[in-house]
Amino acid sequence: MGIRRKARELALQALYQGELVDLSALDTLEIMCDNFEINRRALPYGRELVAGVVANREAIDAAIEGSAANWRLARMSVIDRNIMRIAVYEFRFAEGVPAGVAIDEAIELAKRYGADDSPAFINGILDAVRGKCD
Repeated sequence: MGIRRKARELALQALYQGELVDLSALDTLEIMCDNFEINRRALPYGRELVAGVVANREAIDAAIEGSAANWRLARMSVIDRNIMRIAVYEFRFAEGVPAGVAIDEAIELAKRYGADDSPAFINGILDAVRGKCD
């Protein structure tokens, strides 16, 4: 598994935990670093992803919700919405990550961490977000 994929997993874990407890995702990431064995090579990009999602969350959430027919973010699983947040951040705000790569990586995260229908659900919404960005 590549360093960027590990960084995406790390970011997903921090964003997920950040929603479940009363801490920011960045604080959660630092606590994870202090208490768990983490791939240190993945940490810089993981931090970038978390910080980028947090800084652009309003625009990211609007893009996701605007592309999800009959779905509000609050109805989506915490895992699914955070996987999509990472992908949208990567292809709309980060430099050097093509939309196709970000979407493929999101689908892989969904296969590993989401429900059975998560990969198709996430793919459909992210394709719609990408279509509105082009």
